[in-house]
Amino acid sequence: MNDEIWPKIHQLVQWLDEKDNATPAQARLLRLLKVQEEVGEVAQAAMGAVSANPRKGRSHTWEDVQNELCDVMLSSMVALATLTPDAAKVFEERVRIITDRSLA
Repeated sequence: MNDEIWPKIHQLVQWLDEKDNATPAQARLLRLLKVQEEVGEVAQAAMGAVSANPRKGRSHTWEDVQNELCDVMLSSMVALATLTPDAAKVFEERVRIITDRSLA
C-alpha cells in the first residue's frame, strides 16, 4: 500500500477528533457505523447501475459504485485508525493472513 495513505488517514482521524463533539467512546462507535452507512450506499449504487428499480431506472453508473467502494475503504481505514495507532501494521498483517490462507 502506498506510504502516503496511512499518514493521510491519521490526519483525517485527528481532524475528526478535533471537530467531533462526541466522547471518544461515541466517536469509535459512530465511525464503525459510518462503514455500514457507506456499504449501504454501495448497494444503492449497484442497484442503480443495473436498473434494479424500474421506477428509478439507471440512476447510477459503475463509476459511482467504484467511488462508493472507495468510501467504504476510506471509512474502514479511519475506523481502524481510530481503534489503534498501529492500523497500518494491523491491516498488513490481516492481508498477509488472508492471502496466505487463500493462496496456499
